[in-house]
Amino acid sequence: MPGTGSDRVPAALLWDVDGTLAETELHGHRLAFNRAFAEAGLTWHWDLATYRSLLAISGGQERMGHYAKAVVGVDLGADRLVALQRAKQGHYRQLVQAGELHLRPGVGRLMAAAANAGLPQAIVTTSGRGAVEALLLQLLPELMPQLAVRVCGEDVARKKPDPEGYQRALALLGLVPGQVVAIEDSPQGLTAAVGAGIATLVTQSQATAEQPTAAFAGAGALVSHLGDVNQPALVLHGPPCPGGQISLGYLHQLLQP
Repeated sequence: MPGTGSDRVPAALLWDVDGTLAETELHGHRLAFNRAFAEAGLTWHWDLATYRSLLAISGGQERMGHYAKAVVGVDLGADRLVALQRAKQGHYRQLVQAGELHLRPGVGRLMAAAANAGLPQAIVTTSGRGAVEALLLQLLPELMPQLAVRVCGEDVARKKPDPEGYQRALALLGLVPGQVVAIEDSPQGLTAAVGAGIATLVTQSQATAEQPTAAFAGAGALVSHLGDVNQPALVLHGPPCPGGQISLGYLHQLLQP
């Protein structure tokens, strides 16, 4: 593993996207869903509370299909769900390209530190590849080459909380679980990473901040965000972080000895 002593760092970082890189769930995807519904002539409107509850369902089509059957009492059918998802993705890209979404504190700093240290980094997400690439191109264009390994929703048969996405990322990187750290924001993502044997730091997002601490019991650390110079992170569980900036050295502490 790279480094020695206090300079030790993980062999790679595996990043979730929605809620982890940016507050995309409530202020991006939710708005895009609602615009797609209105465009399609549906009277559905997902407010914050409704959307938070629906986040337990991974995947856009799956989320809409569940809501249609469980709440509205209708079966939209596969073709209608595909069309709605396509429209929603278009609205999401528009929001991203309009500059409506921003990196969360510390994300750019930590990604840059990993890139400067020569560490591989990968994306592991349930979102579609188009949405992921639009966000990365808008918010992290200079780090796109370091994030070339991307396991997206269409790359797996089973989405989070299943560990398949993380297992696939490990295989693509040629690494084993004990070498890497995952960065997540949700209980589903945490379950997926831990299920693959990966040490995980959870950075609570606006979408998951209301979850009880017990929902993140498997995390090596639970923090408010990754922290920047003028915006220190609050550690809710895990090793103390003097200065309030999550570093590569801090993440290394989460690996099993």
